[in-house]
Amino acid sequence: MNIIKAENYDEMSHMAARKIIEKVRINPKITLGLATGSTPIGVYKKLIEDHKTNGTTYKQVTTVNLDEYSGIDRNDPNSYHYFMCEQLFNHIDIPHEQTYIPDGMAKDLQLECSRFESVVQKLGGVDVQLLGIGHNGHIGFNEPGTSFKSRTHVVALTESTRKANARFFPSIEDVPAHAITMGIATIMESKEIILLASGTSKAEAIARLVNGEVNEDFPASLLKLHNNVTIIADKDALQLV
Repeated sequence: MNIIKAENYDEMSHMAARKIIEKVRINPKITLGLATGSTPIGVYKKLIEDHKTNGTTYKQVTTVNLDEYSGIDRNDPNSYHYFMCEQLFNHIDIPHEQTYIPDGMAKDLQLECSRFESVVQKLGGVDVQLLGIGHNGHIGFNEPGTSFKSRTHVVALTESTRKANARFFPSIEDVPAHAITMGIATIMESKEIILLASGTSKAEAIARLVNGEVNEDFPASLLKLHNNVTIIADKDALQLV
């Protein structure tokens, strides 16, 4: 597990974006695994800036997203589909049909999980997966106690995760109770993983990831067994390591 220390959020975002840009230039047909939430927004801004300034193209790139809320239409401003379009897809030249996000409005969520997992497998898995980390160690929406063998599945979100995401909604009551998420086993099959962390609020989680035991009570801990993981975090997130 390689740890790269950044001075602040902006430098963390720059470092991660440079790694992704380099990978895209080396392999124009790369499959990128993307994350949502506040942490990767800076990375996406850097990718957009580079695309507009240096012409890095995403015309042959395929993306798969980690997760999506259930019960929210893709055009809802709180959906992760909307988030990705606003934060990245609408500002680069990637064809939208090459971007894959679970359908939270599917009538049969279990069937949608199988469909999405099949998409990932047919693509040959993810080449570079971008991850954040939750305070409780969740990756994607894989909450504590999720089986390390899990594939794409429906998950009941914990109260702590719903509270953490409530800032994006009118109130916590409006935060969905369930989501579709890529499973831990699927994430672990990614050829390379970049995990981002910023701020003192993530310090305990990063310290437990680096120094703690591998345990399903802390889903991110399994990343210690992956052979190509890079943590890019600012000094505040690394203060306890």
